[in-house]
Amino acid sequence: MVHLADPDAVAALLHEALADPGTAWSLGSFGAIAEFMRDPDEPISGLPDDRLGMATARGAIALSPRADLRPVAYETSVSSGWNHAVALCLPEDACAMSRRSVVTELGPDRDAARPQDRDGVLFDLGLDLRAVDACVRTSDPEAIACLRAGCGRPVFDPAGPIGQRLVALSPHRVFLARIGRVEVYAPIPGPGGTSPEGPHTHVLPKLLKGGRTHAATTPIPAGLVPCAGLHPAHPYKDMMGQRIAFDAGRHEAFQVLLDRWGDPELVAIKRGAGERAAPTVSSRHAQGARRVAEVQARYLRGETIAAAAGDEEEDEAADVHA
Repeated sequence: MVHLADPDAVAALLHEALADPGTAWSLGSFGAIAEFMRDPDEPISGLPDDRLGMATARGAIALSPRADLRPVAYETSVSSGWNHAVALCLPEDACAMSRRSVVTELGPDRDAARPQDRDGVLFDLGLDLRAVDACVRTSDPEAIACLRAGCGRPVFDPAGPIGQRLVALSPHRVFLARIGRVEVYAPIPGPGGTSPEGPHTHVLPKLLKGGRTHAATTPIPAGLVPCAGLHPAHPYKDMMGQRIAFDAGRHEAFQVLLDRWGDPELVAIKRGAGERAAPTVSSRHAQGARRVAEVQARYLRGETIAAAAGDEEEDEAADVHA
């Protein structure tokens, strides 16, 4: 059974995270994700409607909280330490999006975060994701013609016209879920390129084939599906994953979120409340919580821990940016 969260507490969580430039955001599924982040001094503009969020010159986030939105704070063990986030989840029976499997023209994007983008034409890339529609938007006649020529085909069809030209055309990427959207305006990096600092997207065809909504290491309670996430400032790395000096204040700030929004049974295991996991907790997630506790204790003691390659599960696959 999925328990509802206090709407006022959820709204406060979202407002506080949006006000903090140190918090990054993501919206997507396992293998396809859009990320929004901003610099502390970066100009922002509010949205012209009642959605929560903002726009910058590089991207935008627009959220529409629902009564059934459930935040889930979690930490996962990785080779160099741990990752943390607060997943924004919906019940399984409330998260479904269009599930289109071919490129489809959707018409003008009347819900664009910025008024100047609302005449741009929106195209669903047809990735057939459960809780997310991965789309692109453009007002450029050449890009529109190319995308229209690919309609009715899978976006990765080798014989289709889109894949070979998508990088050069670099339309806006617009990822949609029942709780909102993230838009990315930065150009798509070419082959061998790296994600730009700031808003960007990843599409990983190898991971998409699994049809999963989230990584197996992510402890999402049964009955919930993550649609988006907020990523508070991490204690030992910046938004782009680069190492920084350990910040105990950042660590403590997330522990407050973990105590408020985390799975109580996993939090108890991490805090050492019991040797054995509850029957509802997977052994994998229980062991991960213990490993996180151990490595955090080392950081808090001031021990130096070397950086390791492969910090993210997604890094194990070839990274195809979109």
